[in-house]
Amino acid sequence: MEDGCCGAGVKTRGYLHTTPLVEAQERLLARLIGRLPAESVATEDALGRVTAAPVFARESAPHFHAAAMDGIAVSAEATRAASEAHPLRLRRGEGYEVVDTGDPLPERFDAVVMIEEVHESGPDEVEILKAAAPRQHVRLVGEDVVKGELIFPRGHRLRPFDLSALLGCGNLELTVVRRPLVGILPTGDEVVEPGAPREPGAIVDTNSRMLAAVVQEEGGLARRYPICPDDEQALEQAVQRIVAECDVALVIAGSSAGRGDFTARVLDRVGELLVHGVNIMPGKPCALAVADGKPVIGVPGYPVSASVVADLFVRPLLARLLGAGAPERVRVRARLLRKVPSRLGHEELVRVTLGQVRESLVAVPLGRGAGAITSLSRARGLMRIPERREGFDAGSEVEIELLVPQAQVERTVLCVGSHDPALDLLGDLLSAKHPGARLSSASVGSLGGLLAVAAGEAHLAGTHLLDPESGEYNLPDLARHIPQARVAVFTLAHRAQGLLVARGNPKGLRSLEDLAREDVVFVNRQRGSGTRVLLEHELAKRGIAPQRIRGWRHEEFTHAAVAVAVKSGVADAGLGVLAAARALELDFVPVGEERYDLVVPVDLLEDPRVAPVLELLRSAEFREALRGLGGYDDRETGRRVA
Repeated sequence: MEDGCCGAGVKTRGYLHTTPLVEAQERLLARLIGRLPAESVATEDALGRVTAAPVFARESAPHFHAAAMDGIAVSAEATRAASEAHPLRLRRGEGYEVVDTGDPLPERFDAVVMIEEVHESGPDEVEILKAAAPRQHVRLVGEDVVKGELIFPRGHRLRPFDLSALLGCGNLELTVVRRPLVGILPTGDEVVEPGAPREPGAIVDTNSRMLAAVVQEEGGLARRYPICPDDEQALEQAVQRIVAECDVALVIAGSSAGRGDFTARVLDRVGELLVHGVNIMPGKPCALAVADGKPVIGVPGYPVSASVVADLFVRPLLARLLGAGAPERVRVRARLLRKVPSRLGHEELVRVTLGQVRESLVAVPLGRGAGAITSLSRARGLMRIPERREGFDAGSEVEIELLVPQAQVERTVLCVGSHDPALDLLGDLLSAKHPGARLSSASVGSLGGLLAVAAGEAHLAGTHLLDPESGEYNLPDLARHIPQARVAVFTLAHRAQGLLVARGNPKGLRSLEDLAREDVVFVNRQRGSGTRVLLEHELAKRGIAPQRIRGWRHEEFTHAAVAVAVKSGVADAGLGVLAAARALELDFVPVGEERYDLVVPVDLLEDPRVAPVLELLRSAEFREALRGLGGYDDRETGRRVA
């Protein structure tokens, strides 16, 4: 591409005038007029490289007639008379030679008799009981590959066993496509390097590292450039430098239509802007351009958006430049755990976690925000919502593109309901004791977890629902909401619930009564969560109307999210567990203790995925880890309640 890999075309302008995804991909790829130049490399260093020309065997393999078994080499014609009734006696040197697997076959012999069929009858003398067929247990010259035979066509990405085959055929060097050099430019006054002081507003540059890893995974070479400030002239100079030095340029952030977004304008001056805005979510503010015959991509700054653009544009682009086909992901059908709404007019890509529950594959949507970076690492699959749909209802059968091997999905234990940090400990132990197994938890609230278990959409449900009348946890709600379900209940732990407040407790909160104060802003948990049920029960006992609490309608789905809201100053207090307070260095005002249980369908107790989890739940190792979290009592951990 040093000579230019993109051809001339009709100039297309657009400022966040969204282009359909397929059309945007075609506009970019249509400008590529060839692969990168070729280069020679040693075969043993060619893993992952793409062949630039057809590869023919330099030598036959094997290049000599070889014994395929341990035994004796014989002349098949000389053994015709051998039988059990009339054993044939042979002398070493005249009638046979001893050979091991892989040995060259002596010239005067054309067959091998296995050692198991040879009987010693004296010194250097043997008997055989049946005749040998010509070429029996012999690997002939060229049996694997004949000299001059095509081994691989051009465009083949080399795998470990390919290198073995090539070396075996005498191919010590290969002609491969030169790796594309991809320049990656992070931009923004607020962007800092990892490890730099994190002042308020600072954003750590993770995107350039992620994109560099994608480039390397696809067979390219990544070169990260220094962070460019939000200065249009500096950005233009940086892009010009990358275009001069690299085969592909990726410019991170500044591709939207905001006051400080210069990327699209700069790309239009430096080269030709093909697309500005693609009708996908996330990833809409993507810019595609050609400069000096080289592709340039403006990558959105939000991590999930950046990942989507890397998948949809960077990977196919590199595959095309290398002349290799882009790998197709495995697609499966799965049942959607909860409703996923979507806006018309945009194709939306939703990351999901997955679990095989009995005969059904279940998909649980993860956080959908463009900045929800943990959804990238937790995702096991990708669901696409077409632009003409307003989403999918709970229970819908949807198509999922797998992001991990299918075997990993099949070994995943799906735990839904109320999340607890102790589940992460349990999942870590499961992975350590049973490599390849995973515990994936999804927060849908305690009640949502019970309903999911009853519907066959989860292996486990985490719940801590208090029955105000009896004071009992979980069992009354099981009888009330899923009376027909046959389930077993195991106690995970008794845990302390309390108010999470900033260090030093600046508002001086001492009890739930303080939540009704005018100067206190609260962050709540979602309806159906055990924490919300406990809070409403305690407020009712104290005669406090929820409407009196500022922030009552602000809901979060996890203890960690509540802790973040308090830590960031969005709220003064929220109800949660001590472990969440410790994780974010908050203070904790105890309110009470509750029992957190795991609910398991009876027919899954012996399931090979679920049984190891229950075994670990009863282990001393888990109890010790649980105590280390703080705020947990393991007096009944692992006990079967019902």
